[in-house]
Amino acid sequence: MAEAGRPVHLPAMRWLSMVFLFALLAAAALAGDKTGIEGTIVISPAHGGPTRQGAPDTRPLPETEFVVRQGEKEVATFRTDAHGHFRVSLGAGHYSIVKKERGAVGSFGPFEVDVAAGKMKSVQWECDSGIR
Repeated sequence: MAEAGRPVHLPAMRWLSMVFLFALLAAAALAGDKTGIEGTIVISPAHGGPTRQGAPDTRPLPETEFVVRQGEKEVATFRTDAHGHFRVSLGAGHYSIVKKERGAVGSFGPFEVDVAAGKMKSVQWECDSGIR
């Protein structure tokens, strides 16, 4: 037991074990932010009728919510931004992504993706607007 006013010294091995544990926890926390998927979702055709010269056939799919499933279990949701971009942190594994609110027209997944530990998987997915 330490005397009042004197610091308590941990044995060197115990101190090193605590430092090592802290480093592992910090690395795991940082890796969690770097594991998942990111990318852009576009929709095509972007307009009805024939292809128009000088007009793109695809456009970003803005402000749209998607559900991430692993098997039958919903594990996350994400929303595309105004430019169709998104980023979602996920653990390593196989996932299926589909639009949250299904409409009567168009096809918005499912998109299948495999995520590796410590990696952000970049994707670009194209949805079918159903316009013909």
